[in-house]
Amino acid sequence: MKTDIQIAQEATMKPITEVAEKLGISFDELELYGKYKAKITDEYLNRIKDKPDGKLVLVTAINPTPAGEGKTTTTVGLGQAFEKLGKKAIIALREPSLGPCFGIKGGAAGGGYAQVVPMEDLNLHFTGDFHAITTANNLLAAMLDNHIQQGNELGIDPRMVIHKRCLDMNDRALRNVVIGLGAKADGVVREDHFCITVASEIMAVLCLADDMEDLKARLGRIIVAYNYAGDPVTAEELGAVGSMAALLKDALKPNLIQTLENTPALVHGGPFANIAHGCNSVRATKAALKMADYCITEAGFGADLGAEKFLDIKCRMAGLKPDAIVLVATIRALKYNGGVPKTDLVPENLDALKKGIVNLEKHIENLQKYGVPVVVTLNSFVTDTEAETAYVKQFCEERGCDFALSEVWEKGGDGGIELAKAVLNTLETKESHYHPLYEDSLSLTEKIETLAKEIYGADGVNYSDAAKKQLKKLTELGFGNFPICVAKTQYSLSDDPTKLGRPSGYLLEVRECYVSAGAGFVVAITGQIMTMPGLPKAPAALNIDVVDGKITGLF
Repeated sequence: MKTDIQIAQEATMKPITEVAEKLGISFDELELYGKYKAKITDEYLNRIKDKPDGKLVLVTAINPTPAGEGKTTTTVGLGQAFEKLGKKAIIALREPSLGPCFGIKGGAAGGGYAQVVPMEDLNLHFTGDFHAITTANNLLAAMLDNHIQQGNELGIDPRMVIHKRCLDMNDRALRNVVIGLGAKADGVVREDHFCITVASEIMAVLCLADDMEDLKARLGRIIVAYNYAGDPVTAEELGAVGSMAALLKDALKPNLIQTLENTPALVHGGPFANIAHGCNSVRATKAALKMADYCITEAGFGADLGAEKFLDIKCRMAGLKPDAIVLVATIRALKYNGGVPKTDLVPENLDALKKGIVNLEKHIENLQKYGVPVVVTLNSFVTDTEAETAYVKQFCEERGCDFALSEVWEKGGDGGIELAKAVLNTLETKESHYHPLYEDSLSLTEKIETLAKEIYGADGVNYSDAAKKQLKKLTELGFGNFPICVAKTQYSLSDDPTKLGRPSGYLLEVRECYVSAGAGFVVAITGQIMTMPGLPKAPAALNIDVVDGKITGLF
């Protein structure tokens, strides 16, 4: 069996100029990054801004398991299938982080015969967006510490600096560091912290910004620290906005690549969904809606994270209204949720399936609370039995969802025809009445408790003393109307990764809260979630190499 990278390296790619032509993009409206990658210029985005929007389809999934779900693979395959049916479709995805590529999760370009290419470029440096975001973030950190060193005119309390440096790599040793050691000229000694680039506020800001003017306004609102009087100090007060914007000028432009079957794909931005808002950029999604009749996008991890944040944060801020949601599951993952060990997932086991399908059930219920029609798809494996598939199909249809099998990993677009027809049927026969789960007017604690009870199935919330003080302070500062971005494990509906299925009878543990004032949301950190991951004992980096000029081992 060929690996994903082997399949990708054997693909026949079209020059990106040809892919762009299908969308009506001229050569002068592209900024080429080699033969197969390009950024779309502001001139083109301005030219299409008054075109009518196409249909917006969100792809999400049940909670991820070691058995695999295939959300990005399904997104790519669905886009390819739409084109097979003669529909004008475009895919809008996030860019992969280097952390998981060299860590445990692997790349994020899809899989099998449903991938975006060039796969190696996308998974590694791509067009340099993440490097620009990392550099802008760390420029802000450098200007902050330089300000303190050079007299501290703003009265910044070094014990109350909240802006973290970042790096797009899993490096646990950088979670908590001490800087400024050495001579007096080497800076003021203080404790500092790193997060991974995809968890940085600047990543969220770039992904939520409409244009350069909006980007600069959001950058200026970033709170970097508090002064001795307890008042916030912003990036604008440090004079850092212009230089950060200069670093982000090109990163703000969406990237155009293609699938294995030459379907256009916009891949732009990449916040993690377990520690950030988990969606590709607003600019790319809005552009995609103007460029094709159907935009198929995805949101990270399970629907309790990525989809909730797509629906409660991104859509709320950007004025987007999804027309349908595709919820991806696998028989194997459902059996895993039913208590079957990873080594025993192949044999038919209807009892475990019935026990584990409660995870899927909860996600269906959650998504239906937003008023958007849901299509459930099973990412098919050859080991799935007819009885298992029939049970899931009936289960979904009894809950008002269209159902389809997906075989896109094995067959590409041809394997997604059934799913594409189900999505089209839903779009044609069911109306979306999208609305966010909660109103802006609710208090921060009411919003957190709404998510805890309605989405995660908790009985309530237990706040640490620190979190209580932080929420009170943020409300006093005027951030009480912001939506909530919960940082939570992806492996469970709860904040405990070991609780599979549909946990109940527990309290959501909120240990810390802070505002991302530029992004426009309040972050609530739950359980033991970290904003800087670590590498596993045997990281994927051990298997990656360059042989005869080709990259090998990259997922």
